[in-house]
Amino acid sequence: MAGEGEVIACHTLEVWNEKIKAANESKKLVVIDFTATWCPPCRFIAPVFVEMAKNNLDVVFFKIDVDELQSVAEEFKVEAMPTFVYMKEGKIVDRVVGGRKDLIQETLMKHVGSVSSA
Repeated sequence: MAGEGEVIACHTLEVWNEKIKAANESKKLVVIDFTATWCPPCRFIAPVFVEMAKNNLDVVFFKIDVDELQSVAEEFKVEAMPTFVYMKEGKIVDRVVGGRKDLIQETLMKHVGSVSSA
């Protein structure tokens, strides 16, 4: 498991299933960066995403390479890279398509404060 403030990169379905289950059970906000090595905006936004992880220790950040884990990308209906999916307790609450740093950050802030305490 990655430490706090790190982006968890999942390269196999087994690792993804194990990590996302643990993240959902933690009741923390989960943000998944669906990326691809051949995608310039993905490379541009990657260090920004890492910085966001360092600054938001109460959020779980994942990185999924759509070419490595196509089934996960399909499950989340990802059609463009990068796509950022925001989840709470296993439910998708938001998504941002494209490497728009301000929008990715705003969407994160919108959901960080509204984690249910049930």
